[in-house]
Amino acid sequence: MRIYPVGRHALLLEWAAPAGAVPPGDGEPGPVDAWRAELSRRRERGELRAAEIVPGARTILLDGLPDPALTASQLAGWRPAAAEAVADTGRRITVPVRFDGPDLADVAGQWGIAVADVVDRLTRIEFTVAFCGFAPGFGYLTGLPRRWSVSRRATPRPAVPAGSVALAGEYAGIYPTASPGGWQLVGRTHLVLFDLDREPPATLAPGTRVRLTATGPAIPQAPAGTGTDR
Repeated sequence: MRIYPVGRHALLLEWAAPAGAVPPGDGEPGPVDAWRAELSRRRERGELRAAEIVPGARTILLDGLPDPALTASQLAGWRPAAAEAVADTGRRITVPVRFDGPDLADVAGQWGIAVADVVDRLTRIEFTVAFCGFAPGFGYLTGLPRRWSVSRRATPRPAVPAGSVALAGEYAGIYPTASPGGWQLVGRTHLVLFDLDREPPATLAPGTRVRLTATGPAIPQAPAGTGTDR
């Protein structure tokens, strides 16, 4: 872990591996997940004074520190909890999904399995929101083993409907609002994941555990015509 000062009241912690990549336990919490959980616990105990703990793919930003130099020295003596302890933290939610995404067959092809088995795989995993970004309320979900990484679409879609459940690389995600996107669409949910009239507006926050449940059989939609892709 490397520690960099950021301004007068923040530190940036950086690791070489991304959030969900920690060998040898492929699919287990990575260093960012483990440290996010550890830092959150220490803040709850009053051992860490930080206004914000903001995880990324390979970093955590600690913002609002009264004494960054003191925090940096404390970090040298702290160690994150074991993966089993990290897995027991975080709120758990279940997301009902209709697996009828237009890219479901493509994902099955990349994995070399039947469409029904794609659904079986995805509904067996307990995902973790590693970090948020791209759009308000968009959580990057880790838990896919690295060998199941999925390539992005060669041509992004100009418009992906809100609620679309998608895969890209080692991540799963659910589009909270309609937006352009290049992830592989495998299904959709009716859950509203971002609402400015709620507090907090975003359903998915770092550390949240997510289970996908199928609401019916997998029936891939016909791929969109070339006229909708750019």
